[in-house]
Amino acid sequence: MNTNLASLCKKLGYHFNDINYLENALTHRSMGKNNNERLEFLGDSVIGYVMAEELYQRFSDEDEGNLSRYRSLLVKGDTLASIARQIGVGQYLKLGGGELKSGGYRRASILADAMEAIIGAITLDSDIEQVRKCILSWYEERLDNIKTLDLKDPKTRLQEQLQARKYALPQYKVISVNGKEHAQIFQVDCQIKELNLTITAEGSSRRAAEQKSAEFMLEKIPW
Repeated sequence: MNTNLASLCKKLGYHFNDINYLENALTHRSMGKNNNERLEFLGDSVIGYVMAEELYQRFSDEDEGNLSRYRSLLVKGDTLASIARQIGVGQYLKLGGGELKSGGYRRASILADAMEAIIGAITLDSDIEQVRKCILSWYEERLDNIKTLDLKDPKTRLQEQLQARKYALPQYKVISVNGKEHAQIFQVDCQIKELNLTITAEGSSRRAAEQKSAEFMLEKIPW
């Protein structure tokens, strides 16, 4: 095994039987066709299930609404990116020249996607019980302190941060709606004129796209 990948496996707390899974999970789409997007798709579903089950077992006194908010907070992009930074995933990423020059190994969205891909890779290399152990070990502190974390959605957090600095509220604008009626994709701009920033995101509904654009804006704002 590559010495660097052996070091990453140690940090992840998992030794791969087939290291090709991990190599694929670390390969960004900027490197070409054989990238981590399929593993990311799988990992997204796995972590959603693992977190839903863990929260259900841990918090028997909480209603569905709170459990959903806890799960959203734990599986959202910036949380996954934070875990990736703690493990040091960025230094192992395989990025194309453009992404490498622009500092893609530090970008929250790329780190979050890689973390989901790693979860998918562990799932294929082992089984759901093993990947559950890994995920819960990475999330142990967050799960123990979930009730003290900020449960506000990205749009609310962005609005509050702007208001605290006396800025105008962000403007959201639907740029396009594509796809069939039962499977539409909304593309929305989030704009903060005073900061000369515009972020575009997609979602399965206008609300989802707005929330995603607000989340990306929170990552982008230089404060």
